[in-house]
Amino acid sequence: MAYHQQQHQQSRYGNCDSYFVESHDDGIYAMRAEARERHRAVSKMQQRAIAEELSRLTADEYQEDIMQHMMHMESQTLPDVNSIDIQTEIQWFMRPYLLDFLVEAHAAFQLLPETLFLAVNLLDRYCSRRVVYKRHYQLVGCAALLIAAKYGDKKDRVPTVRELKSMCCSLYDDEMFTQMEWHVLQTLNWMIGHTTVDAFLQIALSEAPYDAEVEHMTLYIAEIALFHKEFVSTRPSVLARSALALARCILSRPQARNTDWSGAYDPQTVIGLSNHLYQPSPVLSRKYASMHLSAVSATVDEFLQRQAQIARRQAAPPTPPPTVVIDEPKPTSETFGPQTPNKNPYASVMQNGCPTPPITPEGEQFTYGHVVKSQPASLYPTTPTSEHAAPQHQGQYFHNQYLHPQHM
Repeated sequence: MAYHQQQHQQSRYGNCDSYFVESHDDGIYAMRAEARERHRAVSKMQQRAIAEELSRLTADEYQEDIMQHMMHMESQTLPDVNSIDIQTEIQWFMRPYLLDFLVEAHAAFQLLPETLFLAVNLLDRYCSRRVVYKRHYQLVGCAALLIAAKYGDKKDRVPTVRELKSMCCSLYDDEMFTQMEWHVLQTLNWMIGHTTVDAFLQIALSEAPYDAEVEHMTLYIAEIALFHKEFVSTRPSVLARSALALARCILSRPQARNTDWSGAYDPQTVIGLSNHLYQPSPVLSRKYASMHLSAVSATVDEFLQRQAQIARRQAAPPTPPPTVVIDEPKPTSETFGPQTPNKNPYASVMQNGCPTPPITPEGEQFTYGHVVKSQPASLYPTTPTSEHAAPQHQGQYFHNQYLHPQHM
């Protein structure tokens, strides 16, 4: 009977013949697991914060020693431009094409910014010591990128030989990548700890509040410098400070104080960097046009357009103000001769409080010196006038006759 009642009893999961049915306590286990994961995540964040604080305190204590080591390493790992000039096959005009390829590969694998700077440094140092054939130039660049990614980037983002081979359109075999990687390391005596521009940039940015747009703009300017020969032998510390100063100028940010490390930039390097902003690499400009890099390439284009408008306004000549030309009287030969007499405007007399016109003598005229002499006879006959005035009643008669003709 009890078995029969238990058989007809249904659980909240419905009818199920199997014994793999979740119990009512499963929600408690899920909540406990979620709490453990949350506690583990909070613990990791706390450990990271403690590590960063200890690192900051240690960095302040050893900052001077760290800077001396970085300066020493950058001087030991600079490429030689004169040695690259004597290459027989590769030329400087080939370098931008290879760098475009490396920039695209670097962005495709989502590597760190310092990886690109280190790869270009390894490439230039190898070309300073070994003769490189034109057909192997891209292979050397891939080997340099592979070494740089293994040295300082995340392990899960390091490209494989198969991926690099695919990007090179299977131009090289798998063994050629391995052999070139080994040959580059032997040529450089395994000294690959080059201090990049990004490392010095992080030190300069730590002196002020963090600004992502300034950092992206500085990296964009520094990567533009990679494409030009004049910056190959420039120290990364000088390049980082100069690029940071130019980035702050473009973004209208306040410059660093002269007492700060980033304030000691080179003005000539800043001018040289600004001259190369007009025609950047299309690949590099497209890379920094994305929003996660603050679209700094578009900001640079707008800045250059404003500067061009200001230059055009300053180059245009100013409009001269209108001038009033006053004609001065020219002296004539008759200045000292007899002149036409003019009436004095103040010669009118006042009679009974009213101005009266001047009296002109009849039959006489004025001559030079205001001497009156008789006027000659007129050429035209004078108008006859009656000597005696007509009687007043006669005018009245004719007036009445005109108005009332019936009385005539």
